[in-house]
Amino acid sequence: MRNLSIACIGILLLLGSCKKEPKHEAVSEPELSQEISFYTPDSIQIFGDLYELDKQGKTILLFHQGGSNARGEYEPIIPKLIEKGYNILAIDQRVGGQFYGSYNRTLANIPTNGFGDGYGYCDAYNNLESALDFIIDSGFTGDKIVWGSSYSASLGIQLANNRQQDISGVLAFSPASGNSLKDCLPNEYFETIKIPLLLFRPPHEMERETSKLQSELAKTHGHQTFVPQHGVHGSSMLVASRVGSNVDETWKAVFSFLQKI
Repeated sequence: MRNLSIACIGILLLLGSCKKEPKHEAVSEPELSQEISFYTPDSIQIFGDLYELDKQGKTILLFHQGGSNARGEYEPIIPKLIEKGYNILAIDQRVGGQFYGSYNRTLANIPTNGFGDGYGYCDAYNNLESALDFIIDSGFTGDKIVWGSSYSASLGIQLANNRQQDISGVLAFSPASGNSLKDCLPNEYFETIKIPLLLFRPPHEMERETSKLQSELAKTHGHQTFVPQHGVHGSSMLVASRVGSNVDETWKAVFSFLQKI
């Protein structure tokens, strides 16, 4: 009987020693992106997303087209840039909307802000400049590269010209040149901008005289231009599902330009 008791005690001790250790929850890495906001000189709160890899590395400032927003337009583009090691700041300008999904957080925070109600595309210039100032004030010391789409491509060229001491290059996808931008057309800056500039146009846009003249003017002053075999308006020419065709050649042109900055 005594031996049986000892055996039972031994089994209980063995079972106790085999109890599973409490599980420790894995500590997840902090999110790479964080939502940020800042104010323009005219007190507009601008919302955006900051993807920080290395403050001493290169930073690309992404600006969307009219009727759009940062998350909707750039969701398929940002991962490719991060993979190459770039910090990213993508903002919602005050001229935008719901193109490509998502929504414009800056506009959502300004209920009375309706396009044409006292302001236009040109008035969004200080949104771009304030984004540049935000990056500088946040301690990012590497090269800053401006990337614009449609109307923001036109404003991005102006910004790059005005702040050449702070900007190392500019990519302009389908710079808008319609009557609504007559007070902030980019053409006058092609002669004075001395930093690297690459202008993109899809083939169908090159059928317009204004686009042809703009591209020729850019080339006259030593800037690069690129017309992909297939493409759509703005930065979306880099998204295969929006183009309906392979976009590798366009991405190759982008990265070739960026690597030289």
